[in-house]
Amino acid sequence: MESNNGGKKLVLMTIISIAISLAMTTVSLAIYHYSGDIYLDRSRPGYLPDTEEVQTEEKTEEGDYNFSKSGPITKEVLDEYLKKLQVEIDALNEYQNPFGDEALSDDNFGL
Repeated sequence: MESNNGGKKLVLMTIISIAISLAMTTVSLAIYHYSGDIYLDRSRPGYLPDTEEVQTEEKTEEGDYNFSKSGPITKEVLDEYLKKLQVEIDALNEYQNPFGDEALSDDNFGL
């Protein structure tokens, strides 16, 4: 008479493993939600920024320009876009050896 204790133990171990993983996932998602970190995840669908983060469609700061989401594309709009783009390109061209080791130095990050 051979008993099938090994099979029963394997099934029991599988059920316990699944229960533990579900419990740990539930706890980690609860911590993620209650700590407020869920609101920092900007890739999450339905994320709404704080009111102070909402920007208007017009020029907000020097070098920061948001174009209207609707409206005609005219020569003036394109010229304004290229002018703002050139400012960004010039700022990027000021970097010396952007792919070198010193690009990640503390001085470049202001630390």
